[in-house]
Amino acid sequence: MPNMRADKNPMPEQAPDVRNKNFLEVTTGYTEEMARDEADRCLNCKNKPCMNGCPVSVKIPEFISFIKTGDFEGAYQKIKETNALPAVCGRVCPQETQCESKCVRGIKNDPVGIGRLERFVADWHMANVEEKIEKPKPNGKKVAVVGSGPSGLTAAGDLAKRGYSVTVYEAFHTAGGVLMYGIPEFRLPKDIVQKEIANLKAMGVDIQTNVIIGKTIMVDELLDDMGYDAVYIGSGAGLPSFMGIEGESLNGVYSANEFLTRINLMKGYKFPEYDTPVYVGKNVAVLGGGNVAMDAARSAKRLGAENVYIVYRRGKQELPARAEEVEHAEQEGIVFKLLQNPTRFIGDENGWVKQMEVIHMELGEPDASGRRRPVPVEGSEEILDIDTVVVSIGQTPNPLIRKTTKGLETNRHGCIVADEATGKTSREHVYAGGDVVTGAATVILAMGAGKAAAEAIDKELSE
Repeated sequence: MPNMRADKNPMPEQAPDVRNKNFLEVTTGYTEEMARDEADRCLNCKNKPCMNGCPVSVKIPEFISFIKTGDFEGAYQKIKETNALPAVCGRVCPQETQCESKCVRGIKNDPVGIGRLERFVADWHMANVEEKIEKPKPNGKKVAVVGSGPSGLTAAGDLAKRGYSVTVYEAFHTAGGVLMYGIPEFRLPKDIVQKEIANLKAMGVDIQTNVIIGKTIMVDELLDDMGYDAVYIGSGAGLPSFMGIEGESLNGVYSANEFLTRINLMKGYKFPEYDTPVYVGKNVAVLGGGNVAMDAARSAKRLGAENVYIVYRRGKQELPARAEEVEHAEQEGIVFKLLQNPTRFIGDENGWVKQMEVIHMELGEPDASGRRRPVPVEGSEEILDIDTVVVSIGQTPNPLIRKTTKGLETNRHGCIVADEATGKTSREHVYAGGDVVTGAATVILAMGAGKAAAEAIDKELSE
């Protein structure tokens, strides 16, 4: 009989006043007993609505059924049939708007904790099973993958399983893309990312770092001179957007990309062990309301900032960040200055930001996005003392590839135009997916695009 408990098993986690001073993972994961109890809440619905919300089509009821019987390795292998990065997805996927939003148990009560169970299974496997990976039989064809983020890694893994010789080209010195430079250690431990990457390498995927496609090597060269049969572009959206207001070039004003890269990839949180100091001062303002803004604010708090503000021009209901990330930020002492928008930054005589002027907003009629449009309240300007500003209002793809690749169609946002179902672009034998096509989105959507493109590439090259 199913367990009809109304609420999910709560996720064990560090106390807020402890975790906001360290970079250890906030949540510590289910025990075996908790995982089996949570799995028993699944009704194993015949029509499997939860799968309709998963961009990579994980066989959710089936892997949960394995957990019910205590066959955790069986559950892991079932997930791996369609998901190359279960330990990552179990931590950072927005399950509440995807698989769990379709769960029948969620109609009246909490949905089954699908993400928590996926994480448990992946962690159990890593702790208890020595992976034995066999290289697939080569099919004699080779594919280049641009970018080693979630989309590129997924495409590379799926193609390698089919026997393709796959080379991944990564601009940074470490593979992993946004999983390494963007998401903090306290949400996604980097050793987990590197274990997943090691599995791909064991399968035969070659990862070349410090290679900038569009500068070191051109896409056209990959196809015309280096003998690749196809190219998959999964280079993400790494070009930060700014507000274009007075004082934005002052010292102490970071893009979220730079701020988080210094902390995560360059280990700024371990200074002076790693020689990457990150100055935050006493007062930090993070502009924006998405997951990246939450990551930046929570990181600033851990670096010793006394007051950290999330400054967002809409209200709490309109925050685009995951509810769990907002809740964790509030618990950790982050102050939300909602319905406020910066108008200028004020510097000192040495060129460092010292104050920020904001204007209060009110919500008007819905705009093109369907959200109520924020409107300035005349005469409501306010000055805040600020030592550091982190601008987290979005990012777009780097223009390098689109400017150096013949026949590659892009849109007005600088994103590569690609078929939604296959990733096929206007350039023959070139596919693309993830943030470089959609603009900044989620890890799992990028993975779904990589998976779809791998299938399409295989179909094209097998004909």
